[in-house]
Amino acid sequence: MPEPAPRPTKTSSTARAVPATTAVIPISSGARWRAFWVCVSVAAITILDMTKVNVALPSIGEVLDAGSTELQLIVSGFVLTFGLVLVPMGRLGDQRSRRTLFVVGLSLYTVTSVICALAPTAEVLLVGRLLQGVAAGIQMPQVLGMAQELFQGKERARAFGLFGATIGIATAFGPTLGGLLIALGGPTDGWRLIFWMNVPLCLAAIGLALWLLPDTRTRSQRPVQLDPVGVLLFGASIVSLMWPFLFTTGAPTDNPARWWLLVAFALFVSAFIAWERRYAARGRNPLIPLGLFRISSYRNGTLLQTAYFTAAPAMFLTTTLFLQIGLGLEPVYAGMVSIGFALASAVTSWVGGNLVSTHGRAVVVWGLAGVLACVIGLVLTALYTDPAWTPYIAAAFMTLGGAGGGLVIAPNQALTLGDIPVKQGGLAGSVGQLGQRIGAAVGTAVALSLFYATIYRESGSHDSLVVYHDAYAFGMLSVGVFLALAFVVGIVDLTARRSKATREDAGDPVP
Repeated sequence: MPEPAPRPTKTSSTARAVPATTAVIPISSGARWRAFWVCVSVAAITILDMTKVNVALPSIGEVLDAGSTELQLIVSGFVLTFGLVLVPMGRLGDQRSRRTLFVVGLSLYTVTSVICALAPTAEVLLVGRLLQGVAAGIQMPQVLGMAQELFQGKERARAFGLFGATIGIATAFGPTLGGLLIALGGPTDGWRLIFWMNVPLCLAAIGLALWLLPDTRTRSQRPVQLDPVGVLLFGASIVSLMWPFLFTTGAPTDNPARWWLLVAFALFVSAFIAWERRYAARGRNPLIPLGLFRISSYRNGTLLQTAYFTAAPAMFLTTTLFLQIGLGLEPVYAGMVSIGFALASAVTSWVGGNLVSTHGRAVVVWGLAGVLACVIGLVLTALYTDPAWTPYIAAAFMTLGGAGGGLVIAPNQALTLGDIPVKQGGLAGSVGQLGQRIGAAVGTAVALSLFYATIYRESGSHDSLVVYHDAYAFGMLSVGVFLALAFVVGIVDLTARRSKATREDAGDPVP
């Protein structure tokens, strides 16, 4: 456990949750920041690819004759394989070379992007997306792990602020970029440009990684410890959890028997926890050190970001679908509605990264309140405004949501990893990323199933616009529920931190 930073004479309690840990890569400040921007660029490519594909789903469905199940898998299948390899690759990066894993992941991402761009059928596209998720899972854990090793103290908070700003821009700008590429390439093949775009970006990132990333290779005669039994049980847990949601489309033909897999999930995750404890008791390195979750800042931050990312991608996807197939907007215009979110989140991520050292968890709570207000505003806009004005008013509420979202991602990341030892940064970041990816898959599936189930149920009995109004409202209901859960976690953590600070100030012993 790193040593805590000296406590200022007068500051908020939450500031104490971000101790200064020692950077372990002895390079100049300029070299550290150049390496950091390479890492952030890799993360941006990955996140952009997750969100820009959403706006292409109607085009892909029409061109490749893909049904709702195939389209759901094209989105969520990527997330499934992404999540499966995140934690093992985070562990591997902590033990060996992050730079090597960056290059391997980027190389595979380049190849799989070509497969997706050339896909003649929905099945080939799905295979390409599954492999692309594997590539993303190799490279993404190294981003936060490298940031942990490059920076310390306020510089680390600044880096997380910039990281959050970049992720916020990529998440929100993805639909706009996807719509623009479809407009440039035409309705038939425009969606293929979404994948072709990755090729030059990945090749450039590979060159920059080889040139600018420092060598973090751990020279050891000991073999890499990846806990093979733990990996298998972990993989079975992830698949059994996500599988029912991957095949939830809202269609009447959905097989309800898929929900029995959640029983298998409970069994697998119980076996995984028991094995990890036994493995650690034998003096070996488990896949996930369960002791990480005894650190309240890490536990609460991971829960919060999982709930937040269960809501946020579903909000973008459901809004884009409503604007496209409900109001008939072209993909490029539907995507442009989220530009305000991207720009506002970029600004407030930077601001939040600076505020978190003095105001801590309160910054995140206020950000969540802003995103909740955005969701409520979007639903009211869809239900009660003139369709001609709906996109413009929705864009205004998206800007409000972006301002809130920027105060969530970067500050929460700093608070979550603040007490984690530097050499466990990749693993700890991977577990957090896993929560985000599982949340994104589950949240998207829930929102889409509610959206399409309403359409199936009400089509023919109501005016088409009324049907899409209702579908959007039900889909966004799940978004609001998950955001409210994140808000509750934030309030609980904020209360606990203030209570602890009060006891410390009073001189009472704090466990």
